[in-house]
Amino acid sequence: MGRTMPCDGITGCAENALTSAEAAGERLVESCLTDGPVGGVGLEIEAHCVAPADPSRRPGWDELTTAIAGLPPLPGGSLVTVEPGGAVELSGPPAAGPAAAIAAMASDRAALRASFRQAGFGLVLLGADPLRPARRVNPGGRYLAMERFFQTSGTGDAGAAMMTSTASIQVNLEAGPRAQWADRVRLAHALGPTMIAVAANSPMLGGAFTGWQSTRQRVWGQLDSARCGPVLGASGDDPASDWARYALKAPVMLVHSPDPEPVTEWVPFADWADGRVLLGGRRPTVADLEYHLTTLFPPVRPRGFLEIRYLDSVSDALWPAVAWMLTTLLDDPAAADIAAEATEQVATAWDSAARVGLADRHLHDAAMTCVTAVAERAPAALTESMELLARSVEQGRCPADDFADRVVSYGIADAVTQLAEGEL
Repeated sequence: MGRTMPCDGITGCAENALTSAEAAGERLVESCLTDGPVGGVGLEIEAHCVAPADPSRRPGWDELTTAIAGLPPLPGGSLVTVEPGGAVELSGPPAAGPAAAIAAMASDRAALRASFRQAGFGLVLLGADPLRPARRVNPGGRYLAMERFFQTSGTGDAGAAMMTSTASIQVNLEAGPRAQWADRVRLAHALGPTMIAVAANSPMLGGAFTGWQSTRQRVWGQLDSARCGPVLGASGDDPASDWARYALKAPVMLVHSPDPEPVTEWVPFADWADGRVLLGGRRPTVADLEYHLTTLFPPVRPRGFLEIRYLDSVSDALWPAVAWMLTTLLDDPAAADIAAEATEQVATAWDSAARVGLADRHLHDAAMTCVTAVAERAPAALTESMELLARSVEQGRCPADDFADRVVSYGIADAVTQLAEGEL
């Protein structure tokens, strides 16, 4: 497992030109999952950056980069990046198991919070920005091109919200032994609705309640399903081939000429690879294919390892338990068997989970079974976080309920300020 970046010099890789969609598919099948043992865990956490003195203001790019430049070395080794709307992301290195990954990320979160506080900023862990309108502050060419792509494809509002107003916890797990790939990928998807309900933490967007517990998931659902929908095929027995078909059918979002430019017509990557359409006046290269994969956002994305992308960002009190829960349900064989049975009835209830969370009786039952199974396996260092999560699940409450209560009591701006200042 590792943190990879797309190739440079995309337009200068003619010697690596793809000759057909079949060749691209073969490459995808060979590279999308890595045969090996389970155990490695990587965590990524996004937080909305807020100026407590004016929570309705979105800090600018120069302010954010100055704050990041002033960071001390982070003890856990996380990379710090800025999302299009100014959310700050910590990407932790792979660790040997969930306990080590959680401890490292917690230390980096504490260091980041302290440094940003000195710079006059707070970091708010919510799945969606509840107060500020969507606006891009990251000037990167990729994000400008993505913004234009969404505008011209009829999903401008949802695309802008996804890029600039959502935040998540991402859990990266090893693909595992080849013989287990199908079961692990199926379970990673089947757990989606239950874990979305458990972690739902975005009841508001743009200053109003949306009627959804996870507005973040709703926003993703409003985008093109060919790019953002689940990868699984009809049987799920061959996840590598499922991913190849998914990636080749997905429309190309950006092409480098040499800077990224939006593709405003619907062109599946397969059509570009087969030469039915030329984008930028040329056939695609291997680097174009690799870049195309970074513009696909399914809830579970294979990148050698499994990138699990469907969790809302939740508080520092809760995210350790949420990360432990998801990892244990996939990597501990006994817990995985419990989870597979518990989630069978709700494995495709994505919309219901995002809309009503644990108020759905079947999702609540699945969540109770799963949280009970993982709580007894948690180390002592996670006892407090696991007890908080288990109590919340038992009561049928999502983190979104707690934030909604805070908004009703104090108003949106004060509620956001409280979170930015570290009030739980």
